[in-house]
Amino acid sequence: MLDDDLKTQLQAYLERVTQPFELVASLDDSDSSREMGSLLQSIASLSDKITLRTDGTDARKPSFSLRRSGTKMSLRFAAIPLGHEFTSLVLALLWTGGHPPKVEADLIEQIKALDGDFNFEVYMSLTCHNCPDVVQALSLMAVLNPRIKTVVIDGGLFQAEVEQRQIMAVPSVYLNGAHFGSGRMDVAEILAKLDTGTAARDAAKLSTKAPYDVLIVGGGPAGAAAAVYAARKGIRTGIAAERFGGQVNDTLAIENYISIPETDGPKFVAGLEAHVKAYDVDVMNLQRADKLIPAATPGGLIELQLANGATLKSRSVILTTGARWRNVNVPGEQEYKNHGVAYCPHCDGPLFKGKQVAVIGGGNSGVEAAIDLAGVVAHVTLLEFLPELRADAVLVKKLKSLPNVTILSNAQTTEITGANGKVNGMRYTERATGQSQHIALEGVFVQIGLVPNTEWLKGTVELSKHGEIVIDAKGQTSLPGVFAAGDVTTVPYKQIIIATGEGAKAALSAFDYLIRTPAP
Repeated sequence: MLDDDLKTQLQAYLERVTQPFELVASLDDSDSSREMGSLLQSIASLSDKITLRTDGTDARKPSFSLRRSGTKMSLRFAAIPLGHEFTSLVLALLWTGGHPPKVEADLIEQIKALDGDFNFEVYMSLTCHNCPDVVQALSLMAVLNPRIKTVVIDGGLFQAEVEQRQIMAVPSVYLNGAHFGSGRMDVAEILAKLDTGTAARDAAKLSTKAPYDVLIVGGGPAGAAAAVYAARKGIRTGIAAERFGGQVNDTLAIENYISIPETDGPKFVAGLEAHVKAYDVDVMNLQRADKLIPAATPGGLIELQLANGATLKSRSVILTTGARWRNVNVPGEQEYKNHGVAYCPHCDGPLFKGKQVAVIGGGNSGVEAAIDLAGVVAHVTLLEFLPELRADAVLVKKLKSLPNVTILSNAQTTEITGANGKVNGMRYTERATGQSQHIALEGVFVQIGLVPNTEWLKGTVELSKHGEIVIDAKGQTSLPGVFAAGDVTTVPYKQIIIATGEGAKAALSAFDYLIRTPAP
């Protein structure tokens, strides 16, 4: 189950366990139960503080719980947590065994202070790179607060539950039997939804902060690069991000960032965050920008109003709010989102195993998604609006070599249809003939590009007809002291490496502005 190298690494981690605990398995005669039993035996053999019992009576089989002696903690895995979730398993073992989590002290206290009974169920897949954050957050909460119970469920292992609850996107979280949320969430985000007083407390705290020299809005690659370059100049630097890492969090493979032959989005974001925090940067995560107020006088303070009511002030601002997946905007898309309409083939693909799906979009993202899905689903239909696919030739060649893929070019998607709360097909128009067609499907993956996150800036800075922030060669916007960088701007080629370079340039331009513009 675990090779010798992995066992050696795991044993080294388990040396940090200080408190004894039990693994209590609920098993049957299935192959998956035997696989889970083998894994748990391997773990128990690596530490004298871990005891394995196989007399569990949980209805979900196979599953196992972690039980620390003398506590009422309730953390269960109805899964064989390998793949992307192996780290989640290791952390759960360490936390249960008394090893302190690397989480801010105020978040730990907030978890412990939650008043109420919270029974969480989180559905995930072992190939989902968005799931570990949610699994680890809810696992930690169950370890720290005895009134929080968490069950981690592999949707591929318990497909009957997935079908019954019509779960067609992971991670998907239920609280006390009701749907709580979908998609990537960390501890702070979950706490913000549970503790309704969080926003008001944050706003009061943030509004007392002293003005910055440079305030960066957005925490993706451009924002992180701008923060590092600004902080290295020795000036007061802050960064307010709705989600640190931005869209890169949802990127699976990164193979074109020079000097790093291969990595993935979450690892890349962890590196960005570590680099930023190595400098004196005030990082304010989970903060959504709501309004930008220009300085009243040349060189004066620019104000940034946040959605929670807080106001931050700075002598200069760098906008790096990035972009998000574009919706196809046809009837049925919003209605069936997470019920057959999906945007992440790597995360949600396994939920459509053996089914008929479609991919909308013939660029690199769409073709890569179709190639990825073809290895999991029964059949993929790819629809492209233009007469030819726009993806790189090597990707198109690979796609056309797959036996379970149909390519429909010159096809305009007009509707995503459904019944009983989930997708059952889609309609499209043959642009050459004007004829309308319907395909029977169980899933639709939308991959048609990006929309800049600039709605909150309309009427404040100059935007292009596509909604991008118009900048000059130095990253300067139409407002003095306000700069912009990355996918949110008019700079062509939305790439991570370009965004980081643009972020660095914007920070240097902001510094140049500060030294040439005296404060009033």
